[in-house]
Amino acid sequence: MSKITNNIMVLDDDPFMLKLIAHMLESQGCTSVITCSNGYDALEVVDSPRARPDLIFLDLNLPGMDGMEFVRRLVEHNYDGSLVLMSGEDEHLLRASTKLVQVHKIPVLGSFPKPISMENLKMVLGIIAQYHQDHASGGNGTRVAEELRIALAEGGMINHYQPVVSLASGKVVAVEALARWRKASGELVLPYKFLGVAEAFGLIHDLARVLLTDALTQVRAWQDAGMPLHLTVNVSEYSVEALDFADVAAGLVAAAGVPPQNVVLEVAEGWLPMNDLRAPLETLTRLHLKRFRLALDEFGTGYSTVTQLRDLPFDQLKIDRSLVQRVATDAKIKAKYEACLSTARQLNVEVVAVGVDNIDDWRLLRLTGCDYAQGSFIAEPMPAEALPGWLRDWQSRINQEQDLFAGQGSGSFIH
Repeated sequence: MSKITNNIMVLDDDPFMLKLIAHMLESQGCTSVITCSNGYDALEVVDSPRARPDLIFLDLNLPGMDGMEFVRRLVEHNYDGSLVLMSGEDEHLLRASTKLVQVHKIPVLGSFPKPISMENLKMVLGIIAQYHQDHASGGNGTRVAEELRIALAEGGMINHYQPVVSLASGKVVAVEALARWRKASGELVLPYKFLGVAEAFGLIHDLARVLLTDALTQVRAWQDAGMPLHLTVNVSEYSVEALDFADVAAGLVAAAGVPPQNVVLEVAEGWLPMNDLRAPLETLTRLHLKRFRLALDEFGTGYSTVTQLRDLPFDQLKIDRSLVQRVATDAKIKAKYEACLSTARQLNVEVVAVGVDNIDDWRLLRLTGCDYAQGSFIAEPMPAEALPGWLRDWQSRINQEQDLFAGQGSGSFIH
């Protein structure tokens, strides 16, 4: 495991949380982790040249000096690192706090409910590994963001595509567009290394527009070449919160000549504030009225109930890979998967299993009546130019392995 030598502070008044997050960071190779239980002690560390943190995990619910006051003090102390916000309060407070911190020009690499998960922590560390490496090499902390702006303007942001197939027939029904940053050197940078920077520096809306435009242009080219594939695209919480997103998306599909009903917009379950759905419900409803199809992504990782989901206009549930991988051999994973499948059936929506990596999982998903699958058993994400050749190879595979697909229907993303 590679070491992460950046100074990292954890600021939380809960001793258990301090120990837990510090242990998680150290298990991921972080060699310099400082813990503080109040803002006053933390500011003393910020003023220490040797211990000054590059990244602070900040609990917003601090006694005495609360998280927002601490942020204001950081500005006064000329803090030039970044923050990860944590809170046991609702997601509206987290989002509002994130925007307030960004007003102070302090990058926010993530905002998460407590306790922070290992997956989210790893994502943050992936960002800081690149972000602060740039800072330490003499930059002013904005070099990555500036490179990202240039990439957005000059065609450096592209999509790779991962097929989605019918478990019943093997028919390829869609492709999911997955963002990549193609640098001048030819290196491809994965999203976890730049999405946090895009969010922190206000580039997330431009990124969404560029990537959606690219994907729609490609789908239209495939459509004209006789490959009428549906498109699935991830939509961030920032897009769901933007009141004009539905109109922007409708304008882009109209300009590309792609029917909106051929586009599935995916929203991660964890991004929806289930305690107050008014803002996202307006955007989702408007998208539905404009004939886009909607999917709840990473399903099974949040706390949605059937009652809550009945109020949302989703057409699909995409079961998270953590509940799909090893589903054929792990009884606990299988039980959780079956609960997700049961929820989808109660809601009368389609089900997509993400992360299908082997034949045993494929067969169990098919046996239990799951509708669609994507994962390395089918194909890894690929550049657009590789898809036609892969489609020919996939058809040959279907013909040769008929036991995987025999005796079922054709498969379709259309109700």
